[in-house]
Amino acid sequence: MDGRVAIVNGFGRTLGDGIIGLQALHAVRALGLLRREAVLFRLVMPSPVIEGVYAAAADLAEIRVLPWEDATPARPFAGATGFAEVIDMRDFAFDPDFRGVAMIDYFLRRLGADPASVPAAWKRNTWLAPRVAAPAPAAGGAAGGYVLVCPRTANPMRDMPEAVQARILAWLERHCGVPVLTQARLPPAASLDALCALVGGARLVVSADTAMVHLADAMGVACLAFFTTHDPAWRVRDYPLCRSVHLRPEGLPPALEFPRGAEDVAAARAAWDALGADGAETALRGGWAAVAG
Repeated sequence: MDGRVAIVNGFGRTLGDGIIGLQALHAVRALGLLRREAVLFRLVMPSPVIEGVYAAAADLAEIRVLPWEDATPARPFAGATGFAEVIDMRDFAFDPDFRGVAMIDYFLRRLGADPASVPAAWKRNTWLAPRVAAPAPAAGGAAGGYVLVCPRTANPMRDMPEAVQARILAWLERHCGVPVLTQARLPPAASLDALCALVGGARLVVSADTAMVHLADAMGVACLAFFTTHDPAWRVRDYPLCRSVHLRPEGLPPALEFPRGAEDVAAARAAWDALGADGAETALRGGWAAVAG
């Protein structure tokens, strides 16, 4: 029998889930809360950035491919046969225990650790920065840094509407005195190192995309994060450099992961509208003041 622990679908398919899940693994290993060596079975994604995250984590676990036909727990995963322990996280986004808790706490608990026993410093994304190339100035940046706006997400409920993005860019350009970059006008990052360089060179990240919020924490960059479908406490509770705004869409259940139809997207857009110019300006003023001194 293999004396290691098999982690199946660790840790999901998205950039943000991977960053946080690997932090949980890093923490339980470093704190001696997971004594077995780990083998991570994961789906290969058509994203050089996500693949780069797992390549950077090669010292945390042996990483193997989870076939797409085994992506859901409808049948036992034969690849995990013979391990001393199996932690099956397939379809964890649909697990009721995943909703309404800090994501890092969910992963810690699934790895066998009591989240309350893990210090807050170990719930930040400290595993990543030492494992990527040192950030170089991003295109369009300057010696004094820049503000990076990240309006697009992997979920239409969380996207920043065009009108809101234009208002935010205009305010930043008027008040910050440094270049303002938006991911909406930049080519996609070709690698994890390139994305970390983009984030690491910023003085402030303004984001609707939670993955970029997690990267900002990893790179030690201040962040202003806008949340629609989730309470910020479930994603940024442990990030001291992050200020958050909860937009609270009317009629959407808490922690809704995927839109059920066009009406859910419309409800999220309405929450952005309700923020208004004054609300956006207040949030931006506070976010910039935190880095401008």
